[in-house]
Amino acid sequence: MLHREFVLFACILHVFSGVKSPISSNSLADERAELTVQAQALTLGPGSVSNTRRQRRAVSEMTKRRARVKQLRRFLLDRVAMSPVGVAQAAAERFEMTPQAMNWHLRRLREEGLVERHGHTRQIRYRLATLSQWTRSYSIGREPAEDVIWNRDVRGVLGELPDNVADIWHYGFTEMFNNAVEHSGGTRVEVSVAATAVGVEMAIGDDGCGVFRKIRESQRLLDERHAMLELSKGSLTTDPDRHSGNGIFFMCKLFDGVRIISGGARISHDTRTESGESGDWMLRTDRAAEGTTVFLRLRNRASGTLQEVLEEYSSENNGGIARAVVPVRLARYGRDPLVSRSQAKRLLERLETYGTVVLDFRGVDAIGPAFADEIFRVFARRHPDIELIPIHACPLAQKMIGQAKLSSGR
Repeated sequence: MLHREFVLFACILHVFSGVKSPISSNSLADERAELTVQAQALTLGPGSVSNTRRQRRAVSEMTKRRARVKQLRRFLLDRVAMSPVGVAQAAAERFEMTPQAMNWHLRRLREEGLVERHGHTRQIRYRLATLSQWTRSYSIGREPAEDVIWNRDVRGVLGELPDNVADIWHYGFTEMFNNAVEHSGGTRVEVSVAATAVGVEMAIGDDGCGVFRKIRESQRLLDERHAMLELSKGSLTTDPDRHSGNGIFFMCKLFDGVRIISGGARISHDTRTESGESGDWMLRTDRAAEGTTVFLRLRNRASGTLQEVLEEYSSENNGGIARAVVPVRLARYGRDPLVSRSQAKRLLERLETYGTVVLDFRGVDAIGPAFADEIFRVFARRHPDIELIPIHACPLAQKMIGQAKLSSGR
């Protein structure tokens, strides 16, 4: 009896002293609650049915708290992966807790080396910490095929993954590595793999001429921005005899995030956004960089499969892409509004081969009547078998689209 009372006293003292376990990944509040349950169990007399029920309820409550903390931590890590700002506020709203409580959990994640914080007060930004990193360089023409490199070097670096995630990485790596070897015109390919608490980011870079420059020259396009627009449509290749040109298109459907840096341009596409919708293409101009580097990012708990994406977007007739999703904003140069028929024609180039064309107007504040008429009346009448689907259009754009459709009788 004295021994039990002594243990009880020690448990209670630990609960209220704020001592933290050096190996626990749960919150301090969780540790206190667990020790409270242990203390309650020690006070229960043997053979008492009511006490046994109380003990079971206490253990059940502890299990629920553990599950909630696990869910909260996973949300915080996923939220940091999507956006570096507003993390505590978003989590507080999701779990109906105070931002101060969320900051406490974020501090624990930082202490465990899973998250990094940069800046102060309102300028605070979080990012996932790199837990491990691997890099290797390969000489083009002197190395084995990409599938051999995948099995020999890369697959083991990724660690244990669900089958669907491993399949996506297999497809992404071999596709991008092969593109670098056969199209870059360079001498080397460098592969880097960085693991975080949420997933993996892979970079595949070459020292070649640059993908945007090569597309611009081979397709005789206006500039590299025009090359980005064509690349986003899919089915674009500088070597049609050996490649379909759908690699980047499928990467954007399979991975959480894709970035391409080439020359002085950078294009990025985030599939996972705060709203849960498919993300927009973003453009920016950087200082000139040699060659091309493709960054791929994917969560270890991603639910999609390679087969699902291929079946959804592939055409049964020719093996190409059946459904294109085109970011309309890429047809715009600088701050020029989308008002002319020539801009619309540039946007519509090569889209006559698709069965369904989704025009994403996200980031477009307005369009002119001529621009809308060229797409939704002229093109629609010329290609009645193609389904045109506008999404994320602002009210003014919706009005212009509606007028054009009314004129076409569709």
